[in-house]
Amino acid sequence: MENRSVLTTNAPNPIGPYSQAIIANNFIFTAGQVPIDPLTGKMVEGDIQKQTRQALENIKAILEAGNSGMERVVKCTVFLQDLADFAKMNEVYATFFRDVHPARSALQVARIPLEALVEIEAVATIK
Repeated sequence: MENRSVLTTNAPNPIGPYSQAIIANNFIFTAGQVPIDPLTGKMVEGDIQKQTRQALENIKAILEAGNSGMERVVKCTVFLQDLADFAKMNEVYATFFRDVHPARSALQVARIPLEALVEIEAVATIK
């Protein structure tokens, strides 16, 4: 099966030479999503919860464009500007994954593009 890219206007355009996601071998791999509102092209202002929600909404839109969905996510990686935000991020994250919780890594990093508080990437199966 040939790899193919996913592009939707319901998520932010890539800000570099990468795809929003790639489909390969019945999996979809999203690029890391920062909290950019696809309608305005600007980063969502506010706390970690607002930014987490937008990043996950972007992932949801990309997965749906790739014939998948949040219920099919098997792995997420969460990059936080400050690990002290973990509990508040987790409150929002839990609302996107109700039945089966995907495997996940969460870590603090030195910097996130556009000075975002969070960046999230996901791997999911396709329908």
